[in-house]
Amino acid sequence: MNPAIELKSVCKSYGNNHAVKNLDLTIPPGSLCGFLGPNGAGKSTTIRMIMSIIHPDSGSIDVLGTKALLAKDRIGYLPEERGIYRKMKVGAYIQYIANLKGLRGAPLKKQISDWLDRIELPEVQHKKCEELSKGMQQKVQFLASIIHNPELIILDEPFTGLDPVNAKVIGKIIDELHQEGKTILFSTHVLPQAEQICNRIVMIDQGTKVLDGTIESIREQFDPRMIQVEPVDRHADFSKIQGVSHMSPIDKNGKVLLRLDEQSKPADVLQAVVITTPVLAAQLVKPTLDEIFIEQVAQRRGTQAAVKAREDLAHA
Repeated sequence: MNPAIELKSVCKSYGNNHAVKNLDLTIPPGSLCGFLGPNGAGKSTTIRMIMSIIHPDSGSIDVLGTKALLAKDRIGYLPEERGIYRKMKVGAYIQYIANLKGLRGAPLKKQISDWLDRIELPEVQHKKCEELSKGMQQKVQFLASIIHNPELIILDEPFTGLDPVNAKVIGKIIDELHQEGKTILFSTHVLPQAEQICNRIVMIDQGTKVLDGTIESIREQFDPRMIQVEPVDRHADFSKIQGVSHMSPIDKNGKVLLRLDEQSKPADVLQAVVITTPVLAAQLVKPTLDEIFIEQVAQRRGTQAAVKAREDLAHA
């Protein structure tokens, strides 16, 4: 079976800015894949190339066994740039988009009504799009991207601008579509969202792929390289302990995370932690995708770049 998406040695530059560098990417059919990285990492550029909105400088891209332009009616696409026909009524707008994808007939109106119920917008069908909040408009645009029952769904930052309640609704729909057998690729700079719903992730940093695999395989690769400590003294400093490469700021619960270097033995570091200062708790923990990404940045571009990446993710 052909991959749903396959990129080979894809490059794209804008002047001196190398947005995507020799990117190889294979998305198997039926995957729910998060395309992760901070703003400016090259995610949207890659997605636009997959959709043939822009073209690579070099390399090849296949989508559903052919070129994206030939497969466009089998793809659902939500672009990063939000746009909607503001003067149209919601039902008419979705019906218009569905017609462009070849859907017609009496069942379509019921399908639209059922889907509006499903995304928790049951009474907006006859309202103008401009009468809806931005979050509601975004849910309508999401619906318009999937109304034609596509095989492949590509979502560029689908959660941006949504409050937690609406983000949960969209996340639930994404999971349900995946359970129905759809292949889904969505980009996000908010890594915890992908961590909750994806079975596969691709991480990109400055246009270069740094991780690619299932959540389980990536966790096995990096687990356990983190120790969570709850010190009695909130000013305790563990950064000088041998084997600790980074100490996070103390969080609101009075806990800190210690990232370990590759040579250290977690058990030895854990013992050194409890000797250094009184602690209420200290334990090995699974690293988050944020921490894994920061570790990759540190290895590729050094400590200062990792600090900047941490700041970018903290403000995502």
